[in-house]
Amino acid sequence: MTLVIQQEAQAVRVREWVTDLRSFRRWAKSDDFPTRGWYSHLAGELWVDLSMERLAHNQIKTKFAAVLTHVCESSGLGMFLGDRMLLTNVEAELSTEPDGMFISYEEVRAGRVHLEHGEDSVEVEGSPDMVLEVVRLSSREKDKVVLRDMYWRAGVREHWLVEQGHEVVGLEILRHGLKGYVAARKQGGWVKSGVFGKSFRLVQKKDPIGHPAYVLEVR
Repeated sequence: MTLVIQQEAQAVRVREWVTDLRSFRRWAKSDDFPTRGWYSHLAGELWVDLSMERLAHNQIKTKFAAVLTHVCESSGLGMFLGDRMLLTNVEAELSTEPDGMFISYEEVRAGRVHLEHGEDSVEVEGSPDMVLEVVRLSSREKDKVVLRDMYWRAGVREHWLVEQGHEVVGLEILRHGLKGYVAARKQGGWVKSGVFGKSFRLVQKKDPIGHPAYVLEVR
């Protein structure tokens, strides 16, 4: 298996028996799995990101989790799952931990999404309706290129991509098309989600001590 480490000068121990998707999933559910870093099996390659969590990245994904959890609860459509939950799609040779994902009750009932152990599940199997990735500086290629193709192959209806610049932050909703993802059009910063049936806008402000603060608006 090809091992892609996205940060130098740090050590990571991968068991020698981790050679394919099946063994990666077994490793990810074992007590030997590292507690630090992000690990993904993507089409035969093992991607490892050992970077520390940055404040901005943490704040953005926390904001999305809070708002989308409320949207899910008020609509009764399904559940939003935050980061550190494993997503696996065997057909796409994909196993990774998105920054968030939404699974509708309809997809679970239809068998397109499977939670093997109910509330004790550590893995979502199949095709969630939506995945969220907040781009890290250490994983731009994976977040913007590799996962874009992998999520499309896995049949994920919407891939939400958030990228932070120096002064601005952008939200892109990519919709599943025949040959790849197509970015939904924006109007005044608002972008429509077919999955949730609502429009969203991500705004960057300043908190009282001068740090960036993020507001995810919904209409």
